[in-house]
Amino acid sequence: MSPIVAALIVIATVLVMEWVAWASHKYIMHGWGWGWHRDHHEPHDNTFEKNDLYAIVGAALSISMFAAGSPLIMGSEAWEPGTWIGLGVLFYGIIYTLVHDGLVHQRYFRWVPKRGYAKRLVQAHKLHHATIGKEGGVSFGFVFARDPARLKQELKAQRAAGIAVVREALGD
Repeated sequence: MSPIVAALIVIATVLVMEWVAWASHKYIMHGWGWGWHRDHHEPHDNTFEKNDLYAIVGAALSISMFAAGSPLIMGSEAWEPGTWIGLGVLFYGIIYTLVHDGLVHQRYFRWVPKRGYAKRLVQAHKLHHATIGKEGGVSFGFVFARDPARLKQELKAQRAAGIAVVREALGD
C-alpha cells in the first residue's frame, strides 16, 4: 500500500471516529450505557470515573485493528488497512483526550481559552453538561462544535417541551 493511501486511511478514520464518538455518546452513553457515563455528569473529586471505561473500549478497538493488520499476529491473513485504521483510532483517542479531558474538563492542564475555536469547543461541551440526567441534551460530539448560541436555543426548546431538565445557570 502506498504511503499516500495509508495516510488517507488514517485521516479518514480520524474523521469517521468523530461520528462514531457522537453516535456512541448520544445513543449508548446517554442510553443503555448511562451506568458508565453518569458519574461524568455529576460533581465528584475522584481522579477516575466509570466513564473512563469507554477509553478502554476505544483502546481495544485500536489494538484490534492493529492486530488485524499485523502479519506477526495474523500471518498471511493480515489485512493491511487494519494497521492504518488502528492508527487513526489511536490518533482520535489522543485528540479526544487532549480536547475533552484536558481542555474542556481541565483534568491534565489549566487553560481557559478566551477566543477562537477552542473557546467554542469548551462552550459547546459546557452546554452539553447543562442538562441534569441522560435525557435531551446537545453537543454530543467532541471535536466539531456547533455554534453555542444555537445549542443554547435548542436546550431552551427541549426544556420548554419537557424533553430535558436544564440547570438554572443556563438562564432564560
